[in-house]
Amino acid sequence: MFAISLGDDGAELRPLEPWQAEEFWAHMERGREFIGRYIGLADRVADVEGARSYLRTYAEKAAADAGRIYGIWTDGKLVGGVLFRTMDVEQGVAEAGCWLEPAAVGKGLVTRAARVIIDWAVEERGIHRVEWRASAANESSIAVARRLGMTKDGVLRESFLYRGTRHDIEIWSVLAPEWRAGKQAA
Repeated sequence: MFAISLGDDGAELRPLEPWQAEEFWAHMERGREFIGRYIGLADRVADVEGARSYLRTYAEKAAADAGRIYGIWTDGKLVGGVLFRTMDVEQGVAEAGCWLEPAAVGKGLVTRAARVIIDWAVEERGIHRVEWRASAANESSIAVARRLGMTKDGVLRESFLYRGTRHDIEIWSVLAPEWRAGKQAA
């Protein structure tokens, strides 16, 4: 298995695989309430078998070239992750996303990890458009989209029913030429 350094602080990005279900579940337990504020991941990973099933789904997506999931580790501890929830190589479109437990917030981990996977998608897989969807109330996720150089495409009003409440979803995106131009400017 590979690990990609995310900087001088020892943070690493690694694939998350079904054999890591117990570690993934333990991570979810530490951050369940925080992670579950805006995304259903915390609800889907309610126990070790749910964690294994979730990771198995992404192993199948990776095998079909239709999605990927990666964990973020600091000091050998899983603290969050980034993923391509969907990836359509033929159409050149992918949807990226993230999650993080509270102890890891404010360190730039998600932004650094998302840069790695977006760069891979654009440069290695030929993805033309990377989307980022976030609840309009999720200011942290929207801030990541901004730091990634994404443009707000619009708002899907009350389009996401989550835990009995309808949420507005903001859609952000970056196109391959914009991504490359942003890298050159940095």
